[in-house]
Amino acid sequence: MKKWLLLLLFACLCTSAVFYVKASTLENKGRKYYEEAGQIVWEIDTKEKMIALTFDDGPHRQYTADILNVLAKYQAKATFFIVGANAEKNPELILRMYEEGHELANHTFTHPLKKTNVPALLQEIEQTNAVIYSITGFKPHLFRPVEGQYTDAMIEGITKAGYKVVMWSWHLDTMDWKSPGTNRIVRTVLKGAKQGNIVLFHDGGGNRQQTVKALAHILPELEKQGYRFVTVSELVEAQEK
Repeated sequence: MKKWLLLLLFACLCTSAVFYVKASTLENKGRKYYEEAGQIVWEIDTKEKMIALTFDDGPHRQYTADILNVLAKYQAKATFFIVGANAEKNPELILRMYEEGHELANHTFTHPLKKTNVPALLQEIEQTNAVIYSITGFKPHLFRPVEGQYTDAMIEGITKAGYKVVMWSWHLDTMDWKSPGTNRIVRTVLKGAKQGNIVLFHDGGGNRQQTVKALAHILPELEKQGYRFVTVSELVEAQEK
């Protein structure tokens, strides 16, 4: 009897282990899978000296305007991942981004830090798109999840709704939201920049003076190195050619 119970327990443990492995695999398909499926982009493989600058959490009345001024000075294009609630407060900045040729992308409506179910997330995305469309007549098709956190279910739901998810080159997370110092932000970008990369900055969510100052050093230096500053969509198009 004891032997039978031990065998039964062993069989249950084996079944549980197999289920756990399968569930874990389904929960995290991994970067390779998503890149090959064309659902998420971190960076692209190209020989052209092009790089995409991206800004999260704005627009902010002061810092976004300052960043747009620096970008205009060097005729650089960027992609802004916009928080819908901030867009409602600063429609003139959204319109300026659009009119100056920058790419408008989606970063939820309220920037929720807690995990959000897929229907609620899609509602946030659509709400932000509605705000941007009401200002510009343009609906973004790029989305970046808050803090870069996602699940397989989120990616499936987002891509089925017609969006492409955009992350960033892991070595080019400037961590500017931590206010690490202008020089550190500059070093991170200049040391790590390679063709096809996506750089992560923030134009909202706090004091972004360091980001503005760093950008004024980064742009002319990368320009000297022969880089072109393109939108994420332009970067993706270059890979697809």
